[in-house]
Amino acid sequence: MPGIIGRKLGMTSVFSPEGQSIAVTVIEAGPCVVTQLKNPETDGYKAVQLAFGEKKEKNTTKPLVGHFKKANTSPKKSVVEFRDFRAEYDGLVELGKEIKIQDVFAEGDFLDVVGTSKGKGFQGVVKRYGFSGVGGQTHGQHNRLRAPGSMGNASFASRVIKGKRLPGRMGTDRVKVTNLKVVKIMADQNIMLVSGSVPGAKNSTIILQK
Repeated sequence: MPGIIGRKLGMTSVFSPEGQSIAVTVIEAGPCVVTQLKNPETDGYKAVQLAFGEKKEKNTTKPLVGHFKKANTSPKKSVVEFRDFRAEYDGLVELGKEIKIQDVFAEGDFLDVVGTSKGKGFQGVVKRYGFSGVGGQTHGQHNRLRAPGSMGNASFASRVIKGKRLPGRMGTDRVKVTNLKVVKIMADQNIMLVSGSVPGAKNSTIILQK
């Protein structure tokens, strides 16, 4: 399969062999369990479904409990489907098999990370879009430093055109960061260090893709 499910633990820094300090994100990647295999004959496409994170059975719906029992595993928090996995993984994936971090990634690989960005609530245009505000408080202006300024039209249209960047909810979006390098893998702890930052808050679930 071309990826694995993980959990963002936080950020730190490590030194490269050249002595340069590198900012890295600490990720708990796997182990994941194969809970379903899809094939073109029955489902119309080829994919593998992975599950990650323990969950109490009393907090899991009965259909999902039965779904996990088919794979001979306990209920999981996150279930993600990876489509079109390569042929070299055909022998690795089978129902109920545990997939670990070293089965998918190696040090030096490049990957993409998908996560949900931090929620910022309702924000104005300065924070949300980087507007500079109206300007100084000269010529009678006051309380306009972080305002968007004039945006309407004259007699033609006489309204604000749809799509204008305005205040609103910011964050909690699905974000994908590409081409991050795997700096280090600690297989015994299911931990990997990835260069740069990844979307999401601490302890949030993320998807690691090749």
